[in-house]
Amino acid sequence: MDVTREIIPWVWQGERLAIGLDRVGHGPVLLALPAPSSISTRGELMPLARRLGTRFTLLCVDWPGFGTHAKPALAWTPEAQAAFLRHLLDAVAPQPFATLAAGHGAATLLTVAAERDAGRLCLLAPTWRGPLPTMLGSRAALFERIAALAEHPILGPLLYRANVNRPMIRMMVGGHVFEDRAGLTPEWLAAKAEVVNARGARHASLRFVTGALDAFADRAEFLAAASRLRAPILCLYGDRTPRRSKAEMAALGALPGVRTLVLPRGKLGLHEEYPDLVADAIRRFLDEGSDQTA
Repeated sequence: MDVTREIIPWVWQGERLAIGLDRVGHGPVLLALPAPSSISTRGELMPLARRLGTRFTLLCVDWPGFGTHAKPALAWTPEAQAAFLRHLLDAVAPQPFATLAAGHGAATLLTVAAERDAGRLCLLAPTWRGPLPTMLGSRAALFERIAALAEHPILGPLLYRANVNRPMIRMMVGGHVFEDRAGLTPEWLAAKAEVVNARGARHASLRFVTGALDAFADRAEFLAAASRLRAPILCLYGDRTPRRSKAEMAALGALPGVRTLVLPRGKLGLHEEYPDLVADAIRRFLDEGSDQTA
């Protein structure tokens, strides 16, 4: 299946960014957003996009501050992520048939979908807290100081490299993202190296890890944002999801009007590791709002 690679120009705080977009397939438009993380890239959506692309046009888009393109030295905020998604829904993919958002991207989607038509919402292992607040169960003033170090010309790079070197990536992905470490192939690691080595990557990465990109202060705000929406919502996650993240997904899935499906396999990266299972679940959900046949 052919992939058309495009660049989205976007300006934030006076800086002009080039953000990657991959266009795959034919049919109604699905806007697809990866999970913002230290190794985030639209490429993680490609296995899923190829499976859904037989019936839909997938627009797989990097988040600002992430991906393989060079990035400016900005103190990234939840407001920047939300502003970019508004831009996508206004100028790039207005009124899509559905929007897919993985991981932390789901929180941004829930905030923006209250004011923009994002179609049906497919939330893939949705989270709202960064790794450190999730691990410790709360926010801490120390996290804000760590996030601020991302802007330091010397300490910032040192801290970043301590967080995203190859052994740390293996440990992080093997523990929380992939269920089967066999997926951590040399080719996969090389692709992720492009992400972590991109100029300016540390600024968004460290802020994500410390919770500085969290759109909500607590679970109550997360659930309230979902409760306000009228669009159909699918909450999809794997049974092997880490315990604390899984509790947040279960709370979201328990809301009235949210369709929940727990797959027998998968952790936080289930869309990348088990694209066949995820694609089947998304098709069934989307068929409820379409006259298309499989």
